[in-house]
Amino acid sequence: MANITAALVKELREKTGAGVMDAKKALVEVEGDMEKAVELLREKGMAKAAKKADRVAAEGLTGLYVNGNVAAIVEVNAETDFVAKNAQFVDLVHETAKVIAEGKPATNDEALALKVASGETLAEAYVSATATIGEKISFRRFAIIEKTDSQHFGAYQHNGGRIGVISVIEGGDEALAKQLSMHIAAMSPKVLSYAELDSEFIHDELAQMNHKIEQDNESRAMVNKPALPFLKYGSKSQLTDEVIAQAEEDIKEELKAEGKPEKIWDKIIPGKMARFLLDNTKVDQEYTLLAQLYVMDDSKTVEEYLEDQGVKAIAFVRFEVGEGIEKAANDFENEVAATMAAALNN
Repeated sequence: MANITAALVKELREKTGAGVMDAKKALVEVEGDMEKAVELLREKGMAKAAKKADRVAAEGLTGLYVNGNVAAIVEVNAETDFVAKNAQFVDLVHETAKVIAEGKPATNDEALALKVASGETLAEAYVSATATIGEKISFRRFAIIEKTDSQHFGAYQHNGGRIGVISVIEGGDEALAKQLSMHIAAMSPKVLSYAELDSEFIHDELAQMNHKIEQDNESRAMVNKPALPFLKYGSKSQLTDEVIAQAEEDIKEELKAEGKPEKIWDKIIPGKMARFLLDNTKVDQEYTLLAQLYVMDDSKTVEEYLEDQGVKAIAFVRFEVGEGIEKAANDFENEVAATMAAALNN
C-alpha cells in the first residue's frame, strides 16, 4: 500500500479543490497515483453533479468584467444565498465574466467550452464547483456589450451582487455612466425607449393600470373622494400628431371655459401639455429607461437629464439573480399545522 503523505493530499486538494478526506480516499484508492486520483475525483464530481441536476438553483450572483471596449455580465446560480458568499463561488463568477468578455462567445454552449486559468473548460469548472461546494452550481446566462473609444461603460452591482448592470453612454464620463447604471439597478427598466415596446404589450399594460384605477375608485367612493380618471393612452408611441393637436385644442377649450385671458394661454399651455404627456405615458415610465424620472434628479426624466448633460444613452443590460426562475416554496400554513399536530401526538 502506497504511503499517502500530507504533502500528496495537499497537492491533490490544490489541483482539484476537493476536501481533505475526499482527497485522501482518492489517493488511497489509486495507490498514490496523482493523475489517476485527479481523474477519479473528476468522475466522482460529475456523478455528484448529476445527482444535483434536478435541483432548483435560484440564488447566486451576477458578475461583471470590462475588457477594453468589451464588457460582459453574467448570472451564476446556486441553491442557497449562503453559498453566494463562498470564496470559490465568487471566484468562479468573476472568472466566468472574464473569460466571456475575452472570448466573446455567441451562445451558452460556446461560453461553457471556453478555458479558464486552470485549463478546465467552464463546463468542467462548474462540475468541479458543484462537487466541492455541495450544491448545484449552474451558469445561467450572459450578455456582451461593446462600445466605441468615445463611449463609456457604467458598471455597477447592487445588493451584494444580486443585481448587476452595464450601461453605455455617448459623451459624459464613466462617473455619469455609473450613476445611470445605479438608476437602472433601482428602477428596473426593461428597454431603452418606447420605440422598443410592442403595441400589444402596451395595450395589455394599459388595461391592467385601468383595472387598478377602477379598484382604487371603489375605495375612494367609500370615503367620498372623487374618482380618478382612466388612462386613454400609455405610451408616447400612441400619441400621434392628431392626438397631440386634439389635446392642445381641449386645453384651449378648458382655458376658455375657465375665463382665462387668451393672451396668457401661451404661458399656461406648455405646462398643461407636459402634464398631458406625463399622464399618458405611464407604461413608458414603468418599462423604459428614458421616460423614467431620474433618481438623481426627479424633476427630470432620464432623457431630459442626459440631454442637459450633452449625453446620449446607447444601451444597457440589467441582470437580477433568480428573475424568472420558479423557486421552490414551503407552504407555511401546512408546515405550522404539521408541527402542531406532531406536538399534540407526542
